[in-house]
Amino acid sequence: MWTGTQFSASLAPNTSHRWFTWGWPVGWHVVWYVMPTSAVSGAPQLDWDVAVERASSTQCTYWITVKNLTGATVTFDGRFAVLS
Repeated sequence: MWTGTQFSASLAPNTSHRWFTWGWPVGWHVVWYVMPTSAVSGAPQLDWDVAVERASSTQCTYWITVKNLTGATVTFDGRFAVLS
């Protein structure tokens, strides 16, 4: 397994946005997650959803939608783990 950060971003209060990342081999098992980089205690800050597009016979595109659950701007990293 190996991990990395694909992108860093921020979201305004109570908004969502979709990012995409392309060219990933279809044979890899990739897990996507987000990690806030701005600290706020007491409640969850982010929620996310991942969709996938088979762009070709060998590559796929991931579509990552992130929602800010707070009343403040949140900065975060879009991270991945390749399991195989």
